Amino acid sequence: MTDRPRPLRADAARNRARVLQVAYETFAAEGAAVPIDEIARRAGVGAGTVYRHFPTKESLFQAIVADRLHQVVERARALAAADPGEGLYAFLFLLAEQGATDLGLTEAFAGTGFDLTEALPEAEREFMGTVAEILAQAQQAGTVRPDVDAADIKTLMVGLQAMHRFRGDSEHMRRVYPLIRAALAVQKAEG
Repeated sequence: MTDRPRPLRADAARNRARVLQVAYETFAAEGAAVPIDEIARRAGVGAGTVYRHFPTKESLFQAIVADRLHQVVERARALAAADPGEGLYAFLFLLAEQGATDLGLTEAFAGTGFDLTEALPEAEREFMGTVAEILAQAQQAGTVRPDVDAADIKTLMVGLQAMHRFRGDSEHMRRVYPLIRAALAVQKAEG
């Protein structure tokens, strides 16, 4: 006989969902430094309720980041399926834009106070595997140079997110995107 976790009571499931939603919004707006007691207060539950579901703030943050990474991977796959040549660019610039509104995810990608590779190795592998897949599709389509790898794309993404988040100038960012496209593009032979 295996020990399966008991399903949550309806009120406990609602409280857990509320805590996750409030934590996501809080971490997105303010980063991972917000105390768990503040998240509980904003969710309208006691700190004990939060700790019952998430024994540490790190476990709560991990749950949020794991869910966000799953959403990011699904979005990347959808963009690449719609247009393999342009999917990587659409994905890269979408994540840069999200950097302005999701500080928690930006911090996780950048490794600021949270080591994604150590905390969520499966989610990080899935993310990097997806980046490698859509990069390979873009390279096969001839829109990205062959010497670029997935780590290069993540580095660009983290830099763009940080710049967008902390500079706050969307117009400037939109001027930078063509520069990045030009840097990643396959160089045409002159002749």
